[in-house]
Amino acid sequence: MAKKKAAAPDSRAIEAKVWELAAPLAERAGAELIDVEFVREAGEWYLRLFIDREAAPVDHDLCEAVSDLTSAALDESDPIPQSYYLEVSSPGLERPLKRQEDFLRYEGSDVVVKLYAARDGQKEFTGRLLGRDQEGVRVETEGAEVLFPLDSIAKVHLKADF
Repeated sequence: MAKKKAAAPDSRAIEAKVWELAAPLAERAGAELIDVEFVREAGEWYLRLFIDREAAPVDHDLCEAVSDLTSAALDESDPIPQSYYLEVSSPGLERPLKRQEDFLRYEGSDVVVKLYAARDGQKEFTGRLLGRDQEGVRVETEGAEVLFPLDSIAKVHLKADF
């Protein structure tokens, strides 16, 4: 008899639960939670928390403080049924934009918009962020304003200039 595969976890639901739990803990440590990922890589599960702060760069001590607070709360509430590795870090220079507050804060900045499906033969666009509303994300690219509907967007992040 074949063994039944364990059902894959609902990563989005887990990310939402962890966000709710971890955001106030990150704030208590002096950071802002900006993203949560629950992903499987090379057969292992990883829970990644990305934090930032305005006053100073994210350092090891801040990551450790957020990790310690979150780890204890996760152990107590146990929202994730399988084993996983917890990682806390800065999002880096190409910070993802997810919440409305992110789009407001970085309006006028250069961004990269990645789409699920190609549009005009490409899936990635770079331009100046004009804003986000219920219709989608507006970007000025090649001198024209382009609207990307929210359901077509895989990811939006800041563009790092080197």
